[in-house]
Amino acid sequence: MLPGRRWLLALILGACILNYADRQIIALVKPLLSQDLGWTDADYGRLTAVFQLAAACAFLFAGRFVDVVGVKWSNPLAVGSWSLAAMAHAFAVTLPQFLAARVALGATEALGTPTAVKTIAASFGPTGRTAALGLMNAAGSVGAILTPLAIPLVAGHIGWRATFLVTGGLGLVWVALWLLFMRLGGAEEASPAPAAAAPAGPRAGLWREALADRRTWAIAGGKVMSDQVWWFLLYWAPDLFTRVFHLDMAGVAVPLAAIYLAAAIGSLLGGTAYGWLVGRLGWSMNRARKTILLVCGLCVLPVPLVLTVGSLWAAVALLALTLAAHQGFSSNLFGIITDIVPASRIGMVTGLGALSGNLAGMLILQVTGWVLAAGGGYLPMLALASVSYLLALGWIHLLQPALRPVGKT
Repeated sequence: MLPGRRWLLALILGACILNYADRQIIALVKPLLSQDLGWTDADYGRLTAVFQLAAACAFLFAGRFVDVVGVKWSNPLAVGSWSLAAMAHAFAVTLPQFLAARVALGATEALGTPTAVKTIAASFGPTGRTAALGLMNAAGSVGAILTPLAIPLVAGHIGWRATFLVTGGLGLVWVALWLLFMRLGGAEEASPAPAAAAPAGPRAGLWREALADRRTWAIAGGKVMSDQVWWFLLYWAPDLFTRVFHLDMAGVAVPLAAIYLAAAIGSLLGGTAYGWLVGRLGWSMNRARKTILLVCGLCVLPVPLVLTVGSLWAAVALLALTLAAHQGFSSNLFGIITDIVPASRIGMVTGLGALSGNLAGMLILQVTGWVLAAGGGYLPMLALASVSYLLALGWIHLLQPALRPVGKT
């Protein structure tokens, strides 16, 4: 890899980590926010839900934005805009002001993934691109590991308002580094190699074909039932540790880092397991993909025991197994898209899947707030999580009884 591309990749990975950190802060400083501003669980649920809704809506336009603006300027615009939105939280006093800040953050952070993918696709060859995309995917888990380790310590010393300013400020530093990199010759690395003209954007006919295709709905339904567990744990796991094990804000740091480390491992295992089953054992695509999905779904079944085990680290182990299984399931669900969806619609179906998963996340975050505010506790939500992946597999199998590879179209 050329030195310039190493720096480019480092900047992209840094942006992915910052993207995850900025969205996760609110979950880690929730005790301070509730104490200072008098929020209820329903209020917190509403804040997390509007973030998901804003991100889901923005996914419809984020890819087009990157295509039109180009990677040279979409990167600093994306990171700069979501960093300013993160900093805006520091100046919010009322719940409506916080809601506005969360909407702004959700809408701007939706630019993160399409911008990173577009930059990597434009700047790396086929071999390097695969490795770079794998590192990009891992960077999100790194952000989820580092954030709970750092944010409680920072917030405990300087307060939650200053914490939002510091993390947002890191994004502005990133923007300055990107512009410096471009000025020093990085524009050549961040530009696509000469190639034939790209085909025109999706036509109305392609959208009709996608929406009429059972494969599209198999993926969308699978994302609805699986992604909501990820979003639920991302925003409510710190509060769960506080309620069940009476941990303070700093005390949740290591347990959260542990479960997201397991998530990163699960992502790697989920991908390699498929190659081993198909390449070494000669399994069919259908058998390998669905077997992995089934194993992942079974691994999540015991998660309600978090409330009864009585041991913090036993609970951490159960949640770690859950998130590792989620990432293995998610990796193979994305793999199914590339297996069975025509090449002309892969991006479209991926976007519809992301939209569906974010909308499901919005709903589950708000429902969790209502259930907790009504005194229902975490058992209903963990019970739903325990069967969600098996329901997702059942839905996929119902619509696609036999997964078959599709030819290039």
